Amino acid sequence: MRIIGLTGGIASGKTTVTRILERLGAAVVDADQLAREAVMPGTAGHRAIVETFGAGILLPDGAIDRKALGRLIFADPAARRKLEAITHPAIASLAEQRLATLRECGEKVAFYVAPLLIEAGVAGRVDEIWVVYVDRETQLARLIARDGITRAEAEQRLAAQMPMEEKAARGTVVIDNRGEPGELERQVVMLWERHCGSGHEKTGNHRVG
Repeated sequence: MRIIGLTGGIASGKTTVTRILERLGAAVVDADQLAREAVMPGTAGHRAIVETFGAGILLPDGAIDRKALGRLIFADPAARRKLEAITHPAIASLAEQRLATLRECGEKVAFYVAPLLIEAGVAGRVDEIWVVYVDRETQLARLIARDGITRAEAEQRLAAQMPMEEKAARGTVVIDNRGEPGELERQVVMLWERHCGSGHEKTGNHRVG
């Protein structure tokens, strides 16, 4: 099974591209969803996070308050590394399980969607990398509008990730998301048809994780 890694920066449009691919019939494993599963109440990841960061990062129902945790780790690189040491191994294990399931289902192509695909050192898990690209100012504007945060907070979050230009340079395919939504869809459909459509026996729309 050919595995395509789909990545990009925060607010670059990975989710939108993923939804388009799913509509086209793509099999998808989403690392963000796996990250949520890895820290659900009752998991080893949840216990480790509470032990490391304290009960103050919990919601009333016992789930991790992702916004509170995000504010903490984006302000403190050491805290971010501690969180990654907890979550990355768990995400990797879940990803391997989901990809194995798709392989057993006979999928020929699967997309592994991961914002930190390159930064986390797991690019070797995929056969090629597709990068959803926007320039820095567009990225900042979209992040501020999406999350309702200040420019300083947005800058802080961008600083925690690899610069978009560097990430794009590592991509096998670069999807330019600086334009209108219709242009983005046109690009994704063209890429699907060129790289996945021909000879790809679609077994249905699979989103795993």
